[in-house]
Amino acid sequence: MTTRIDTRFKALEAEGRAALVTFLMAGDPDLKTSLDIITALPAAGADIIEIGMPFTDPMADGPAIQAAGIRALKAGTTLHKTLDMVAAFRNGDATTPIVLMGYYNPIFIYGVDQFLIDAKQAGVDGLIIVDLPPEEDSELCIPAMRAGLNFIRLATPTTDDKRLPAVLANTSGFVYYVSITGITGSASAKSSDVGAAVARIRRHTKLPVCVGFGIRTPEAARDIARHASGAVVGSALVDALKASLDADGRATPKTVSAVADLVAALAQGVRGAKQAAE
Repeated sequence: MTTRIDTRFKALEAEGRAALVTFLMAGDPDLKTSLDIITALPAAGADIIEIGMPFTDPMADGPAIQAAGIRALKAGTTLHKTLDMVAAFRNGDATTPIVLMGYYNPIFIYGVDQFLIDAKQAGVDGLIIVDLPPEEDSELCIPAMRAGLNFIRLATPTTDDKRLPAVLANTSGFVYYVSITGITGSASAKSSDVGAAVARIRRHTKLPVCVGFGIRTPEAARDIARHASGAVVGSALVDALKASLDADGRATPKTVSAVADLVAALAQGVRGAKQAAE
C-alpha cells in the first residue's frame, strides 16, 4: 500500500529537500473560511496539510490552538463536517496529503469502523492521535492501517532508545518528532538538539522524520529542514489567522491571505535549506 504521504516524500527526496507540513484547526474561524484557507495552502507551498479535529479538552495544545478549537466548536464544527471539508478539498486537489490530528474521544464517539470508512472515502491519508499510546494500538492504529491510512506516531525528547521501538512498531507515513517538552507554541528547540534527536530516531527507522512544536519563522523552518525530512508549523499559522479576524472573531477579507502569505514565506525558508546545503 502506497499512500499520498509516501508518494509525496518520495518526490521530495528526489528534489533533495524537506517538506513543509502545515497545521490548522478545521472550522476556524468558520467552515467556509477554513476550507478556503486549506484550499490555498498547496499553491502557497504546503507539501502536507494537517487538519485539527476540534475537541473540548485538548491537553497537548497551547493557548493559540486551544482558542482555535473553541472558535471552531462555536462555529458548529463537528467531525462529520471536518470530513466533509476534506472531501470538498479533494474535489480540487487529488495529490496533497491530508492528515487529521487530534484526540481519540471524537473518533470513539463517531465509531471507529464508520470513521475509518468515511475518512478514507473523504480523502484522508493519515492520522495523528496524540492520546493513544502504542499499548492501545488495537483501538485505532491497527484498524486504520488495515483501512489504508497511515498512523503517524509522536516521538519526544523523553522517548528513550528503550521506548522508541514500541513507538515506531506500527507507525507509517512519517514520524512526528515533538522537539520540546510541553505544549504547542510554548518554546523553540535548538537546531543542534533537533539534529541529534533526528539522527537517533533514524537509527531505528527508515521513515521520514518531521519536526514540529516551536517553529514560527522562515529562518527556524530552514534550520529544522537542514536536519529533518519536514518542518511542521501550526501555532504561528493559527496566530496569523487570529490576527486577521475582526473584533468579534469573524473572518475578514485578509484572513485567507494572512495565512497563505506566511505559508509562502515558510516554504521559502524550507526550500532555502536545500540551497544552503549545496
